[in-house]
Amino acid sequence: MTDSFRLERDGHVATLTLSRPEKRNAMDAAFWEDFPDAVDALSEEGSCRALVIASEGPHFSSGIDLGMFQNVQDDELGAAKGMDSYRFIKRMQRTFTSLEQARMPVIAAVQGGCIGAGVDLVTACCIRFCTEDTYFSVYEAVMGLTADVGTFPRILNLLPEGIVRELSYTGRKMMADEALRLGFVNRVLPDHDAVNQAAQELAAEIATRAPMAVHGTKEIITYSRDHTTDEALDRIALWNGSNLQPSELMAAMVAKQTGQPGQFANLPPRRKVDGRD
Repeated sequence: MTDSFRLERDGHVATLTLSRPEKRNAMDAAFWEDFPDAVDALSEEGSCRALVIASEGPHFSSGIDLGMFQNVQDDELGAAKGMDSYRFIKRMQRTFTSLEQARMPVIAAVQGGCIGAGVDLVTACCIRFCTEDTYFSVYEAVMGLTADVGTFPRILNLLPEGIVRELSYTGRKMMADEALRLGFVNRVLPDHDAVNQAAQELAAEIATRAPMAVHGTKEIITYSRDHTTDEALDRIALWNGSNLQPSELMAAMVAKQTGQPGQFANLPPRRKVDGRD
């Protein structure tokens, strides 16, 4: 496991904390493999009901660790160099797509600078909280790059196109108050401790809900965002026709009446065809 982040569990809530504060949580080569593997494992094992993405230090992330590009391309590939680069970028895109495709909701707790690939990461989360000193910067063009691991397809669902173009062409900082006003973040908290606490509290609340209902809600919201109303309605009908269970409805009613935690089924864990773990 990389030293770029650590994984902690508290019941049904998991927290992945970026842990290279001395490097402003820059994302090194190992991060791009280990992070999606960790997210996929949490999603597939079935008992994780909410995931918080947090970080150590004064800044959330400075983005990609540029040192990882020193030995990226093999000059011996010749005419296949372009295809190799394409496959390499697709591999990196998988890192944040894992958050969007995870069965549990994902909450980002952001402080300080959230730059470059840090923005890619948080746009793949369901919910974003930040501190008053947070700023977001789509900085790739300043560095001579076109952002390519997830920002543009997702941020256009979160911000007006004109704002996205301005931020992306210039790399300017979007401060927390602007991000809140535009709906990019859900809440602005006073400091690092407060934003982490708020994220944990929300994750704990989500974890009390029926996991299959929450998973279905995440799935359908994402699907509806990318499809027509008729297509989304059909998807919802298929989903509830396949997954709506009277036992879950009864468990929710009992929980509401008694004030006790609902006795819900966990999501089914990944099951291989041959039965191996």
